[in-house]
Amino acid sequence: MKLLITGGAGFIGSNFILYWLKEHPRDYVINLDLLTYAGNLENLKNVESCENYQFIRGDIGDGELIETILDQEKADVIVHFAAESHVDNSIKESSVFVKTNVLGTHVLLECARRKNIRFHHISTDEVFGSLKLDSEKKFDEKTPYDPRSPYSASKAASDHLVRAYFHTHGLPVTITNCSNNYGPYQFPEKFIPLFITNLLEDKPVPLYGDGLNVRDWLYVEDHCRAVGAVIEKGKIGETYCVGGNSEKSNIEIAKLLVKKLGRKEEYIQFVADRLGHDRRYAINAGKIEKELGWKPTVSFEEGIDRTIEWYKNNQEWWERLRK
Repeated sequence: MKLLITGGAGFIGSNFILYWLKEHPRDYVINLDLLTYAGNLENLKNVESCENYQFIRGDIGDGELIETILDQEKADVIVHFAAESHVDNSIKESSVFVKTNVLGTHVLLECARRKNIRFHHISTDEVFGSLKLDSEKKFDEKTPYDPRSPYSASKAASDHLVRAYFHTHGLPVTITNCSNNYGPYQFPEKFIPLFITNLLEDKPVPLYGDGLNVRDWLYVEDHCRAVGAVIEKGKIGETYCVGGNSEKSNIEIAKLLVKKLGRKEEYIQFVADRLGHDRRYAINAGKIEKELGWKPTVSFEEGIDRTIEWYKNNQEWWERLRK
């Protein structure tokens, strides 16, 4: 099979390419990435010389480029990771989120429609809004959309476009909505790598609000396996929610990281809360577990140890990005 991966130099996209080529060494992967600040080809050093891997620098909003790639490469499936994803950045300046996440997805869908190519769309649990801390409720595939940040609103819009192309044009699509990812190659602006790298540099760590916001944490390799399962076995037109079954409060993670990195809790500095900060996310992954046989295999305890070790052993990688 030949896959066109958008955003393959980013955190999850690069992990997926490494995973896919390891599990499917006969497949061919084309990585299309604009290499914005969060895209890094160093993530893919291990495969850059492989004959069945190709990198193309380009914008998902460039319809002519997409058409040319699809005509020349005859891809079987588009796996769409490319997105602006940092909530804080969307609060400061949302236009690039609309351009990339909404208009860019629309361009890809139009190109896929003309060629009738399978389209898998990577989305987020943030499109569902916020859950109460004292509730046992979790998000699933039937949860109504209620995005509360410019980022999540732009992802919600792209999800709706993908479904519209399935219902209107019969485009073979699937969608996954995942919980918070963590692991190797994550840009150090995000919560877990920011805290790890700050602590490695003996710097304090900034914690929003009261630190009680809860997220469902998913190790990136487990997410890659879930996307792979949907591509191989998922039902066309369906959405699958993917979660790590690891709900943790931000303060709980902050204290854990401080302890594991040999610092005192005084390194945690509470800062003004994020605007519109969602209180809790949690995923019910029962559908993908039952229908496709997927479930997370890396516990949070194991995953966080792996992640800390990776950042310890790859200091040059993240130091260049922080500079």
